[in-house]
Amino acid sequence: MAQAKLAPQETQKMMAPDYWEAACAELMKHDRIMRKLIPKYPKAEFLTTRGDPFQTLARAIVGQQISVKAAQSVWDRTTALTKKFTAKAVLKLEPTQLREAGLSQRKVEYMQDLANHFENGGLSSAKWDLLDDETVIAELTAIRGIGRWTAEMFLIFYLMRPNVLPLDDIGLIKGISLAYFSGEPVTRHEAREVAANWEPWRTVATWYMWRSIDPIPVEY
Repeated sequence: MAQAKLAPQETQKMMAPDYWEAACAELMKHDRIMRKLIPKYPKAEFLTTRGDPFQTLARAIVGQQISVKAAQSVWDRTTALTKKFTAKAVLKLEPTQLREAGLSQRKVEYMQDLANHFENGGLSSAKWDLLDDETVIAELTAIRGIGRWTAEMFLIFYLMRPNVLPLDDIGLIKGISLAYFSGEPVTRHEAREVAANWEPWRTVATWYMWRSIDPIPVEY
């Protein structure tokens, strides 16, 4: 998955979800790998969020199918196009400006469609907290350019949901492979079997799987 740093004009909220300590305690109690892994990383490595649904989804679109380094570069150039990176500001940009920042033509279309949904489609006032995970995923994946993985990143990094398992995430699968299967290839079915032991804290376990292969926290 792509990792992002905040552009200069953005503000970041440091958040320790209220469930985190209890989740870690239960994971260490029930899973031998988590028992060894979790103590390796300090509390400062909790999930972080922008507290901004549009930026969270826009950042995930930028990071689709490109490397961490490339995603960071494109995101920095894209957010630098406006004083404040909002849906309204994006709609005022010319497609050529977004292309010159490094977005593919398809991602330009996705970004504009996302911005339009926030400005004119009611996403900015969506009552996300009242919806269960699968309902949020269904609503978001109805938007062009947002697949299940992107919606799951939104659940994790914006809504801070505790039990998300992004099986399409390469980092998660790699972490499970290295930690539980000695580096052997892992199927989705095998990953689900491992994650069954993480319920109802699969987000937290996923976070530590990411940390096991990349100690620098990911931000969206």
